[in-house]
Amino acid sequence: MSLQVRKITPAIGAEISGVDLAGPLSNAEASALHDALMAHQVIFFRDQRMSVEQHKALGRLFGDLLVHPAAKAEIEGHPEIRVVHADATSTSVTGEVWHSDLSCASEPPMGSILYLHETPEVGGDTAFANMYLAYETLSEPIKRLCEGLSAFHTSAHVFSQGAYARSDKIMPEAVHPIVRTHPVTGRKSLFVNRGFTTRIEGLAKHESGALLEMLLRHTETPEFQCRFRWQRHSVAFWDNRCALHRATFDYFPNVRHGHRVTIKGDRPV
Repeated sequence: MSLQVRKITPAIGAEISGVDLAGPLSNAEASALHDALMAHQVIFFRDQRMSVEQHKALGRLFGDLLVHPAAKAEIEGHPEIRVVHADATSTSVTGEVWHSDLSCASEPPMGSILYLHETPEVGGDTAFANMYLAYETLSEPIKRLCEGLSAFHTSAHVFSQGAYARSDKIMPEAVHPIVRTHPVTGRKSLFVNRGFTTRIEGLAKHESGALLEMLLRHTETPEFQCRFRWQRHSVAFWDNRCALHRATFDYFPNVRHGHRVTIKGDRPV
């Protein structure tokens, strides 16, 4: 096996070469990819060619696939595929604030695999941030405070937008611990984000607002981050349990198009 791993930044991210994601992947290759994801929180691939079925098969190596609760299926017969598209008619794109996919769900996703078929010549980067580091760099008194608190995550303000046009859409909401323990690595990470987290449970409104804003700003520290410069047929696979990400819509009116699958996860603890 010729799989090679090159770190993107000291904090997060690695580019993987020497593997064809169209598969079929051997058990050893799938295990090596899983190990790389656990080590780096997000892994990237270049020059891949996957059909819709191959993309779904790749995702299923790591768990069952999720159908988005609010976005309509855009490829007939493939409700698990989320189409990611922007062009000259777009005024915004989803994911322009730091977020963890569907943290509003009672069992948020384990991760997502995004495969871009068409990209702008420049722009359209996706940024990722390491939430292990976000937790580990808090002061000890703030760590102790956060470990005893939970936060409310809701989707109503997000899924009411036009991009989420499913007729029977569901708008999930959930309460999760602010500090969660990763089910595989056992490491602790911050689990709040600007996209879905709206308050801290059990605190007065002004206390919740002040503490949550401090934590959100802390999660967005540049030293926790990497940026991925997309090219056609690139792939990103991120661990939703310990990383945040943010789309950058700086390429109007150019086209950016691809498919994403999302892998089911479990309840944060």
